[in-house]
Amino acid sequence: MPWTVEIRTQVKRQIPRLPTRVQKSLVTLLQEIEARGPVRGNWPNYSKLSHTQHHCHLKKGQPTYVAVWEVVDRAIHLVEVIYVGTHEKAPYG
Repeated sequence: MPWTVEIRTQVKRQIPRLPTRVQKSLVTLLQEIEARGPVRGNWPNYSKLSHTQHHCHLKKGQPTYVAVWEVVDRAIHLVEVIYVGTHEKAPYG
């Protein structure tokens, strides 16, 4: 069963401001999450931040861009992207 990926409104507004390369990486990541689920160990610096939150790098270097997503409901396969942007402003510590 495929996963549904929702994107927070603030993230949707941020996407057009991202570099093209980062936008393309994000699209690929979202397609993989939809097809294979939220655990994406094949992505650079992927880690599970908590029981429900995950993150990975979309672009390394200066600045580093990351994506953070959260499993909202495992039963209905729902994931929400809660942040996309530079590593420095990411919502984890």
